Amino acid sequence: MNPENYLFLAALLFSIGSIGVLVRRNALVAFMCVELMLNACNLALVAGSQITGGLNGQVASFFVMVVAAAEVVVGLAIIVSIYKTRRSTSVDDANLLKL
Repeated sequence: MNPENYLFLAALLFSIGSIGVLVRRNALVAFMCVELMLNACNLALVAGSQITGGLNGQVASFFVMVVAAAEVVVGLAIIVSIYKTRRSTSVDDANLLKL
């Protein structure tokens, strides 16, 4: 399959994720959309690596996956703590974190 098709798919997935972050008010859905955008970036990096013939995109994609795993741990902990206090995962309830 043509690597440019993967780049088109990555752009489509990234745009769906960014629209989801901007439109949805639920923190879990917005969090999943951010993960979708990170995976779209990984797909673009790997497709670019395939086009150029090097391994730089694959190595960068690995580091993006490591950062995404750390982000999942911290992000879900914040969402769970907000849900425990407010019984809602609405983004509007995130002002709880203000001092």
